[in-house]
Amino acid sequence: MTVLSLGICLPWAVCMLYSWETKHTVIEGRRLKFNGKAIWLFGSWIKWLLLTIITFGIYGFWVPIAIKKWVTKHTTFEN
Repeated sequence: MTVLSLGICLPWAVCMLYSWETKHTVIEGRRLKFNGKAIWLFGSWIKWLLLTIITFGIYGFWVPIAIKKWVTKHTTFEN
């Protein structure tokens, strides 16, 4: 779906993936919780996509790092 939408649906895929991953992760007896929403990531994703196009793909090296930062910011302990 992400390929067919030319990357526009990636925020929804990222949120689904990390939501499942954190839901099934326990650290020292405490379960993780992901509270990020795809719509929150969508604005940043469009900005990163445009910067990648403008810089002929060079900015694309920083996008995975930015996504990881966003995911980490929206991951907390459930308890």
